[in-house]
Amino acid sequence: MDIETPARQAASRGGPPPRLGRLGAWAMLVLLAACAPEATREIPRTGSRPPARQDSTPTLPSAEERMCRGRLAELGADFVPLPDLSAGSCSSTNAVTLYHLASDNTRVVVTNLPRISCTLSQGLSNWTRYGVSRAAQQILGSPVVKLETFGSYNCRNVAGSSRRSAHSTASAVDISGFVLADGRRITVQGGWNGSSAEKQFLRTIHQSACKRFGTVLGPDYNRAHEDHLHLELDGGSFCR
Repeated sequence: MDIETPARQAASRGGPPPRLGRLGAWAMLVLLAACAPEATREIPRTGSRPPARQDSTPTLPSAEERMCRGRLAELGADFVPLPDLSAGSCSSTNAVTLYHLASDNTRVVVTNLPRISCTLSQGLSNWTRYGVSRAAQQILGSPVVKLETFGSYNCRNVAGSSRRSAHSTASAVDISGFVLADGRRITVQGGWNGSSAEKQFLRTIHQSACKRFGTVLGPDYNRAHEDHLHLELDGGSFCR
């Protein structure tokens, strides 16, 4: 239904349209604005556009890193490569987060290793398979299914000195215990002077580690190592 305005009524009578007052004119403007299509909002210019977001491009791994990671995968390890960590004397390169290692017939869970050297991980993998799990099977009658650690990377000095620890570059790992497939848990602290079988097992794998790592420290070294085996890549041939 059309509404006939005063202007249309006047036009139909042949007379001039009546004059609109201020209020009427304002009302007509509002009506026209409501009927007009909405204008596109324009963002005021500030003279220059904001810089585009720059996504950091990861550094491609070196040939040495690719080779190490490929070898670690061949050994059956589950891991995630990590970017290099630049922190002065606590920098870490070619590191991984390590989750599992492979044994003869089982997978071995490793704990608390969010950052560990890839090269050290290779040594740890071989030691776990050939030195640890097989010794557990032969001496304790059950293979190892979990390797418990106190970690690898830790930006700190050697206890009682001003010299940086190998932990500060993720080049050392502290082994605290082992869980067997039959559910038994053997810890370094509890088993070093525990049952005859536990003592034989821990001393056997300690000697095996000395053949694979540059520095191996255990409970017989000092009280700081009474609850773990410290395995380090470098350091010559130091086994205590």
